Amino acid sequence: MEDPALGPADFDTMRVGYGLHPRLDVTDLGDDWLPLFTAWLDEAGRRGVREPNAMVLGTAGADGRPSTRTVLCKGADERGLTFFTTTTSRKGAQLAESGYASVTFPWLVAERQVHVEGGCRPLDRADSLAYWRTRPRGSQVAAWASEQSQPAASVEELESLLAVAEERLVGVEEIPMPDRWGGYRLTPDRVEFWQGGRDRFHDRVECVRQDDRWRVRRLQP
Repeated sequence: MEDPALGPADFDTMRVGYGLHPRLDVTDLGDDWLPLFTAWLDEAGRRGVREPNAMVLGTAGADGRPSTRTVLCKGADERGLTFFTTTTSRKGAQLAESGYASVTFPWLVAERQVHVEGGCRPLDRADSLAYWRTRPRGSQVAAWASEQSQPAASVEELESLLAVAEERLVGVEEIPMPDRWGGYRLTPDRVEFWQGGRDRFHDRVECVRQDDRWRVRRLQP
């Protein structure tokens, strides 16, 4: 049987070069992170990034052990970034314990990424409900079918859970939002913009919130 282990030489074959963009200018950020973020998000989509609003969400519970997963950003404004999930999931439990999170938008096709850190709190139920009503019916049914992060004995059990939920909600014109489902807002206190550079000499610009203002500075790669 072939050894599945991979060494440095194997990963060297995956190396790619960077250099799509000129040097990132600190003045491009002005005094806020949001305009450049939205511009990069738009460009990522135009360059063919699939679901450019996908972000890797990092959380940690009381034990300090971090965990990550990909979720979809569903809002970005001066208050921060919003996303929606099952609040009783592992990430929901960790957010309840720590109140903090980080997210990274890995736009590798565009040779850019944005990293955001800050407090993360549940949205008001009214705000969550407003988004819930925009979700496709199938996604609403799936939210009722799944106790996210709980074990499942088999694929058959999963399919049975979905079938039961579909049958129960047949004829329900407006599916209610489960109590265990809702939104969160990550309020940034640190945002870092990363842009690929030649020979791994990348651009990094950091925005840190201090006294209701953003301090912008360049970081060494």
